Amino acid sequence: MLDFSLPALYQVPSGGNLSDLVHQNAERHPDVVVLSRKVDGRWQELTAAQFLVEVQAAAKGLIATGIRPGDRVGIMSRTRYEWTLLDFAIWSAGAVTVPVYETSSPEQVEWILGDSGAVAVLTETDQHRDVVEEVRNRLPELKHTWQIERGGVAALAEAGREVSDATVTEHRRSAGSDSIATIVYTSGTTGRPKGCQLTHGNFLAECGNVVERLAPLFRTGESSVLLFLPLAHVLGRIAEIAPAMAPIKLGHVSDIKDVTAELAAFKPTLILGVPRVFEKVYNTARAKAQADGKGKIFDKAAETAIAYSRALDAGGAGLVLRLKHAVFDKLVYSKLRAALGGRATHAISGGAPLGERLGHFYRGIGFTVLEGYGLTETCAATTFNPWDKPKIGTVGQPVPGASVRVAEDGEVFFKGPHVFTGYWNNPQATADTLKDGWMASGDIGSLDSEGYLTITGRKKEIIVTAGGKNVAPAVIEDRIRAHALVGEVMVVGDRKPFIACLITVDPDFFPKWKEFNGKPADATVADLAEDPDLLAALQGAVDEGNAAVSHAEAVKKFRLLDTEFSEESGHLTPSLKLKRNVVLKDYAADIEALYTK
Repeated sequence: MLDFSLPALYQVPSGGNLSDLVHQNAERHPDVVVLSRKVDGRWQELTAAQFLVEVQAAAKGLIATGIRPGDRVGIMSRTRYEWTLLDFAIWSAGAVTVPVYETSSPEQVEWILGDSGAVAVLTETDQHRDVVEEVRNRLPELKHTWQIERGGVAALAEAGREVSDATVTEHRRSAGSDSIATIVYTSGTTGRPKGCQLTHGNFLAECGNVVERLAPLFRTGESSVLLFLPLAHVLGRIAEIAPAMAPIKLGHVSDIKDVTAELAAFKPTLILGVPRVFEKVYNTARAKAQADGKGKIFDKAAETAIAYSRALDAGGAGLVLRLKHAVFDKLVYSKLRAALGGRATHAISGGAPLGERLGHFYRGIGFTVLEGYGLTETCAATTFNPWDKPKIGTVGQPVPGASVRVAEDGEVFFKGPHVFTGYWNNPQATADTLKDGWMASGDIGSLDSEGYLTITGRKKEIIVTAGGKNVAPAVIEDRIRAHALVGEVMVVGDRKPFIACLITVDPDFFPKWKEFNGKPADATVADLAEDPDLLAALQGAVDEGNAAVSHAEAVKKFRLLDTEFSEESGHLTPSLKLKRNVVLKDYAADIEALYTK
């Protein structure tokens, strides 16, 4: 059994809570820009003093309509300025935020608002409002609803005109560091989502220590973050709260399709995303280079960037490599950095493994992606790579003040002030997860001598072949999924003679692939199911994945599906994790065909 811990760099103030951040920033940095919001298509900046005024106004409205300390208040909205405003307003009223994914079905909304006992909910659009209204008669505790796009924030401000600042202070002081700040429902690959109770102290310990350890990336008055992750996901909440800890400027993007354009307009110094975002940037740039007849140049530049990054870990690049790198920096790398806004030197990535090769590529072009790892239960990151000593391919060291343990069977455990207090209304699940002060992650990993953690798979997802070989599917899936043409992939083979997989095609890249390969523009995946070029391209993706594992773990056959795995189809969670049991059930015939044809 291996343990590793780091001393805390930040201590949670006694009796402190998240609403304090807004007041502290207004007092210490009143004229510093802390937020930027879109108004009529243009970015409008807000200082710390201006943000406090808006938070206080919304908090007064909540209090005036009967929201009391400890009450649960839901937010169902895309990522936008008002989400952050309302989050801090709810905390300022002493209440508890309950995030709801804006893509949630009526059944999911009913469960989350009903299980949490929410007394109010703020929605964004007419569609969100309609979903809530569909189940409202089954939510007896739900008393109040507001809609952002129909003047909900202004209505709150108007309702609270007679509420005094002293009353808000009384409400917000009712919450201490041990009080619940939010109940975040796990997206759930199986069964009902469980509500993770995260306290004010959990977030303060997490964000305070992250900001201290990454201090050069959180420079007040200089640094900025563009947030495009869903705020219903705990990683999005960290991207909201950590900037307030520094403070640095935060901007929001509601639609992932607008990210490229907004990166150029906002020019963040730090980007927080998930691996799929960075994979898309790489694949899009490569596809564009191929379309312009510069594919070979791009590939040579990519290999040079990877070699350059690897050389940094081995004492530095030699003269020839440095010269090649300098040439490609002008031809290729500078353009890629410009596509990321031009100012960012680092990104923080979580939610899934990035992959060692892509990690080296980005560091090689002058944009280091710091991988981290965590769960909803650990308030997002429980490990992350330090800015000054990243180890590409690992998910970094523990958050300062936290401990990581790897048990004899390889399961990873955590302990620290960032670990949740339990599941809402579910003492049995809490007891199963929190054991002797340690939290069981359900993930398999390893620690090196410096405390850097590597995650190799999910304990419950281990496949055991008919020959008795244990296979962690995540390792090969992540490599195959990184291919531009692949949308999703799921490895199968439990109690079967060999490992195989199901593959879907990326709908965004498929038109480009057809154009490059002379296929009819209107051809569907089903039309090209037997096309040798398409199958060869997918086999190349599989071969790349197989390079990461032993022969016994390698995929021997794959089956192309003429569909997509999505949240809407029920095969992905809102955080884009595979619902393996659902896929196994829905595609049982396709899986069986892999072993009979």
